[in-house]
Amino acid sequence: MSFDTFGQPLLTFPDAEKSPLSIRAKALVFVDPRSRQLREELEQLAPRSISVLIRGETGTGKELLARHIHRASDRSGLFVSVNCGAISPTYADAELFGYAAGSYSGSASSRAGWFGSANGGTLYLDEIGDLPLPIQIKLLAALENHEVTRVGAPQPSPVDVRLVAATSIDLAQAVDAGKFHERLYHYLSEGQLELPALRARIGDILSLAEYFLGIYSQRLDLPVPLISEAAQHLLEQHSWPGNTRELENVIHFALLVSTGDEILPEHLNLPDASGPQVQIERLVTQINIGGSVGERKALKELLISLSERL
Repeated sequence: MSFDTFGQPLLTFPDAEKSPLSIRAKALVFVDPRSRQLREELEQLAPRSISVLIRGETGTGKELLARHIHRASDRSGLFVSVNCGAISPTYADAELFGYAAGSYSGSASSRAGWFGSANGGTLYLDEIGDLPLPIQIKLLAALENHEVTRVGAPQPSPVDVRLVAATSIDLAQAVDAGKFHERLYHYLSEGQLELPALRARIGDILSLAEYFLGIYSQRLDLPVPLISEAAQHLLEQHSWPGNTRELENVIHFALLVSTGDEILPEHLNLPDASGPQVQIERLVTQINIGGSVGERKALKELLISLSERL
């Protein structure tokens, strides 16, 4: 589906079979009011050249959001995705910025590195907080000066790279702790997107569930079952600590164990939504996204009730 088809709530990649992305990383829905607000912010940021920092819990779909930013930016270069936690501390400089021929034993040719590969395009750094501090400083210099110096190279090379970074932690706290470069944080803060957890986007849950159900049914050559009303209720009541990744796994499992033409609550392998633990999780979520005094009181009463049962 084209990115500019903004009348549709589901954004997907048309080259699904060729893409190395997981099913989860190919679709994002904008049905819930918080998601629709995020989409408006994305539309405003995407055409601009500034760096973007995406904040959100693990499994929420931050890379997919970054890919759509790249698509909407009209940049002709590649989208290059890098997991900062997987970068070797020893060779982080060479991996990100490249190296000249002969810099390492057996390196007869030069390499552009991740930064050079994204020239004219977008460099996506997942969990940017995992970058070593010395590399953070070099990254900021490359972004500000629009040039990189490969390891062993006599002079810098010009680059035109847009950075989209993601984090599941509060980088401001990392700055205070001396673990993240303050100037880089402020540089990234110019463009920020908050991707809410799935439990805070209740309106997206069923649309995503139906998408996963349709994709897995097609892949496994199975008829597409309906999601029963009771199962829908359970899906909407679950707190989804694993976010969209967890939802995909739950739907995949339900499809494999269901026997009729409907997915029932017992096929989801989720805790009972009427149980006290689930109720507590639900109330905590509501409070975190703007709970009232009444909800806090209800949570207190539920905790008292739970303690009496134990």
